[in-house]
Amino acid sequence: MTGDPIRTLVVEDDPVLAEAHRLYVERIPGFEVADVARTGGDALRALAARTVDLVLLDVYLPDMTGLDLCRTLRARGDAVDVIAVTSARDLATVRAAVSLGIVQYLIKPFQFSTFRARLETYADFRRAAESTDTVQQDQLDRILDGLRSPRPARLPKGLADSTLAALVNILQAASPLTASELADRAGVSAPTTRRYLEYLTARRLVSGQPRYGGPGRPETVYHWAGSG
Repeated sequence: MTGDPIRTLVVEDDPVLAEAHRLYVERIPGFEVADVARTGGDALRALAARTVDLVLLDVYLPDMTGLDLCRTLRARGDAVDVIAVTSARDLATVRAAVSLGIVQYLIKPFQFSTFRARLETYADFRRAAESTDTVQQDQLDRILDGLRSPRPARLPKGLADSTLAALVNILQAASPLTASELADRAGVSAPTTRRYLEYLTARRLVSGQPRYGGPGRPETVYHWAGSG
């Protein structure tokens, strides 16, 4: 990404998550951390003191909600872009976020790959929006569609989309399965299958449970837990 970096304010009261999100931002080309705020008041002071392009905003803060912070910003004419990064998933909060112009909504917990995909999608949106002063309807549709449809999260090195899709299809149709059973059905080696299962488990798309009943140690069986 060329041009000035996107100056990002991290607003998160949990010190461990605040540090993690700061490190995440610093790992993405084209972004830089402007500041880290642990409260709504700190965030408002940071925004008044320096130029910020993007706010990564937790909803649950100790002194005010993230939505109240956003309302304060809009009331004083601050149109800074905001991405909600929060565990709040009730529909009322999501609708309020949309009404306040929050451009993306990322639910905790998540992997770095998901976080990166959201920010890269935002960067694409920002670049497209800044490339011209006026747009035709089809151009506007493409810009907004890009923002609503984040690019897929990149797989870890060594994992392939086609193999992942095949394993997911089998799990959706036939789980629970052990790693060996899944490997046999997919025609993939057991060590490779376990790597994909670790990835899916980390994303909470698959859950593993011990299966007792036979001699020796119990086997782990994997259930598909995803939404699609």
